[in-house]
Amino acid sequence: MTEWDVIVIGGGAAGLAAGLTLSRSRRRVLVVDAGEPRNAPAAHMHNYLGREGASPADLLADGRAEVESYGGVVRRGTVTAAAPAEAGGFDVTLDGTAVHHARRLVLATGVVDELPGVEGLAARWGRDVLHCPYCHGWKVSDRRIGVLATSPLALHQVQLFRQWSDDVVLFANDALDLGHHGRDELAARGIELVEGKVTRLVVGNELEAVELADGTTTPVDALAVATVVHARGEVATMLGLPLVELRMGDVVVGEHVESDAQGLTAVPGVWAAGNVTDLRATVIVASAQGVSAAAAVNADLVAEDVRLALMASRDGSPAFWERFYAERDQVWSGRVNPSVEATAARLTPGTALDLGAGEGGDAIWLAGQGWRVTATDVAQSACDRIAARAGGSVTTERHDLAETFPDGTFDLVTASYLHSPNADFPRTAILRRAAAAVAPGGTLLVTGHGRLAPWSWDPTLRLPTAPEVLATLELGEEWEVVRADSPERVATGPDGQEATITDEIVEVRRRP
Repeated sequence: MTEWDVIVIGGGAAGLAAGLTLSRSRRRVLVVDAGEPRNAPAAHMHNYLGREGASPADLLADGRAEVESYGGVVRRGTVTAAAPAEAGGFDVTLDGTAVHHARRLVLATGVVDELPGVEGLAARWGRDVLHCPYCHGWKVSDRRIGVLATSPLALHQVQLFRQWSDDVVLFANDALDLGHHGRDELAARGIELVEGKVTRLVVGNELEAVELADGTTTPVDALAVATVVHARGEVATMLGLPLVELRMGDVVVGEHVESDAQGLTAVPGVWAAGNVTDLRATVIVASAQGVSAAAAVNADLVAEDVRLALMASRDGSPAFWERFYAERDQVWSGRVNPSVEATAARLTPGTALDLGAGEGGDAIWLAGQGWRVTATDVAQSACDRIAARAGGSVTTERHDLAETFPDGTFDLVTASYLHSPNADFPRTAILRRAAAAVAPGGTLLVTGHGRLAPWSWDPTLRLPTAPEVLATLELGEEWEVVRADSPERVATGPDGQEATITDEIVEVRRRP
């Protein structure tokens, strides 16, 4: 499997602009080009500042060379599979064989134009059969321009093309219900109206005329037609992104992949740029969207790089936790965990074991309720802090729970947020030992993180749910499940920010 920071799917103007921007940002980038640009039939592109009238094919060739000059890779191929990877990022298969992995994806797959079923229309598409007045109006200036109606929007289209010629004809094509006002508008601008169904184009060396069902013909030099524009959505569908209809009033003009202003789609880690998300984007606009999406992708990757670097610095070792407490006067709020408070309120005070006690908020509170508490932590500095604050009411023991465990059994064993940035931390094994330390008639309470706050060490981390934790404990029939649920609460961050997070709470009781 080949690893990339970003795979850009689509080698048109949007995709290459994204690839160029990301390559210049020193990202490992693969641009996958199926070689089917929408504007392939066109010999020239327009309204591209600095390259007015240039060949679209030349633009793409230059773009590929520019991407590769900065270390990006452009590869001809078709994506045959794409899906989120279990460990994060995305797996992308090219041509049914080569599997590539990317941290992020940019969809720049473009669109396909659906033409009306008129004989001869497709063969002249991009030559003298046109659609965009801003792209093609100038080159047919002062010639006889026809507009083929496919919906009521043709009334707007024909008035646009009237800007470039005073010899314009509208073919109603049985697609318009013209009232007096519509006819008056056409007449006021000197636009000829031809009614009846259009069946074919008359073509010699170039377009000559439009033929109706009754056999009559009307000469034209160019014919404008509005297509229905379909996003190339195969890859989007693989990723779970629906194609959404785009309407102008009551008319469906096409379908696209929805995204925000910077191209981010509904699937985290996937951006879209160009016509696949904006059906009206011209070449220069699609290029700009590629740049914008690439900048957003790079910013997202930078944020992830910071999180990964921070996690790497937090290795979860005893030495790390010693530094963690030594560098801070107070880490936690000192308040009892609400789940500990609610559980203890239903129980008769006895012996309690608090695993990963931190600064002792839970342990000191339990002692105040009459419990005889043993508090453990991997950091001696944390144990010392508990002892100083508890005034002798709590017994402290330093344990690296991956190596050693307190002796004896207890009426209540708690493990509140017993997590570690160390990916190898044996949490399941520790929780099983915690269950073994529960006396008959006693209770085990496990409170863990579920949906993390944005300021946590890695908010993208997926942690086990309460039912998953319960299943990993592998408890026998001597146990009764009191609760296994995922309550939400509002948490306050280090800078006063608030976010809704989820706890995963498992409470089980060993039968007497």
